[in-house]
Amino acid sequence: MLYGASRMGHPPHEASSLIAFRNFDEEMKHSGVWESDQGSTSTIDNPRDNLASLYRPPFHLMFHGSFEKAKGAASVQDKWLLVNLQSTKEFSSHMLNRDTWANEAVAQTINTNFIFWQVYDDTSEGRKVCTYYKLDSIPVVLVIDPVTGQKMHSWVGMVQPESLLEDLVPFMDGGPRDHHKTLSHKRLRGSSRNLQKSKALVPAYETNEEDKELQRALAASIESMKQSSAVASSDKDEASTTQEEEKCSSRTPMYPPLPEEPSADKSLLCRVGIRLPDGRRVQRNFLKTDPIQLLWSFCYSQLEEAGTKLFRLKEAIPGAKSLDYDRKMTFGESGLANSMISVAWD
Repeated sequence: MLYGASRMGHPPHEASSLIAFRNFDEEMKHSGVWESDQGSTSTIDNPRDNLASLYRPPFHLMFHGSFEKAKGAASVQDKWLLVNLQSTKEFSSHMLNRDTWANEAVAQTINTNFIFWQVYDDTSEGRKVCTYYKLDSIPVVLVIDPVTGQKMHSWVGMVQPESLLEDLVPFMDGGPRDHHKTLSHKRLRGSSRNLQKSKALVPAYETNEEDKELQRALAASIESMKQSSAVASSDKDEASTTQEEEKCSSRTPMYPPLPEEPSADKSLLCRVGIRLPDGRRVQRNFLKTDPIQLLWSFCYSQLEEAGTKLFRLKEAIPGAKSLDYDRKMTFGESGLANSMISVAWD
């Protein structure tokens, strides 16, 4: 049951609980009306119910309880809390239910990595969240740290499944505990550096003349060693650089030439979105009959470091394996049409 969907503070006859194709009071009392096995009867008996099923809330994804309980569950399971604040007055809320939360890849990602909590903005819980995070535009989707309650990321309005999955990738690499461990290590390293600096700031007058003489002798000895090894080190660096360049050159595949972007009929095209390591997003059309190796050729043309570094490609969905360059397939056979590809350095 969608938390707060009983419309707290609003009598059932109030207009705010009804819109053209949804009766929120009734659907919450009888959530089974949304199930697919009952949808066939509603097609004939009640066309409005059939239309409403397109916009059904994602009951199968949702955590049932208050915001605090949702945070607690996410903290125990070491998962990020994904919050969707909706409004019955904004059609974008219903579009999220229809297009984004119903998307199979999005649902799989949420089930694996997040606790999902959805609430209306005019319920008591919804108003609390709006006030705490100072939200003035609905619908909104938030990624919350369940330990601290900090807002880590947000989207306002309708967000497409592909875009949402892209932005959620950093949160799939580790849970809140990993995030806090990283912060703790950074703080420890900072404290260590400060301690070393404080030790280095010993007043000169605290050392006697013998110590000063010893320090000068050591400094002269170290300088002499540096000069004597400078030439050898330089030769070694040059040799190492040459070997590394030869190694990279031998490992870099010879990608096929990239033809001009086709502008044929859409039925003959395959459009692919690509997220580069620096965060840029690019898109390109390929013919469905083109070999998928052209995807590597295109990425190579977008990456300045590709001449000296290897990269790998994979679909930006959880659990996806890296794409195989040697696989002899066309774009039409690969199923990559309208997908998002993530590029990472090897």
